[in-house]
Amino acid sequence: MDITLPLDQMSTMEKLRAMEALWNDLSRREAELESPAWHGQVLREREERVASGKESFVDWETAKAQLRKRLL
Repeated sequence: MDITLPLDQMSTMEKLRAMEALWNDLSRREAELESPAWHGQVLREREERVASGKESFVDWETAKAQLRKRLL
């Protein structure tokens, strides 16, 4: 199945909503998804940077709220 979205006609908010809808659907089926081999290494590197204080992070809900605030 080939799905085409009119991305050039969509607002940023519409694109974000579409991404959220896709993510929500994918996350309901996470057992069907296999992480690529490189993903574990990337996660370990990021955890090390956070543990060493070189980086920090915010939870996903906070990140989404910050993005929405910047885009509105």
